[in-house]
Amino acid sequence: QLQFVESGGGLVQPGGSLRLSCTTSGFTLDSPTVGWFRQAPGKEHEGVSCISSSDGSTYYTDSVKGRFTISKDNARNTVYLQMNSLKPEDTGQYYCATDLTTVQVLCNNPKRYLGLWGQGTLVTVSS
Repeated sequence: QLQFVESGGGLVQPGGSLRLSCTTSGFTLDSPTVGWFRQAPGKEHEGVSCISSSDGSTYYTDSVKGRFTISKDNARNTVYLQMNSLKPEDTGQYYCATDLTTVQVLCNNPKRYLGLWGQGTLVTVSS
C-alpha cells in the first residue's frame, strides 16, 4: 500500500526558511509527477508546487513563485520543498501526492488526492 511520509515542518518567524521532505513506502518516486499541497486554516486544499519526473518541469502556485523550490532525489526516494522568505499566509498543513500526469493537472486538482496523502507536516509562520 502506498504511504507518504511528510516531514520538516515547524514554527518559524516571517522571513525564515524550512525544507520539507516527502518520501514513500511501497512505491518509488522516480517515475510519476510529485506535488506538494497545503491546507491553511479555514481554507480549501491548494496545490503549492509539483515536479515531473519525465521532463523535470515544475509548477508553482503564484503566491510562492520565487520563494519556494521543489526538487527530487531519486536515490533517496524523496521530494523536497525548500521554502524561503516565509510569510504568515504560508501557514498550513502540507501534504504530498503523486500521479502519472502533468504538473499542471496534479497541482490544480488537489481534491482528487484527498485521503491519499499522509499525515502531513505542519508549517506555522508567526512572530
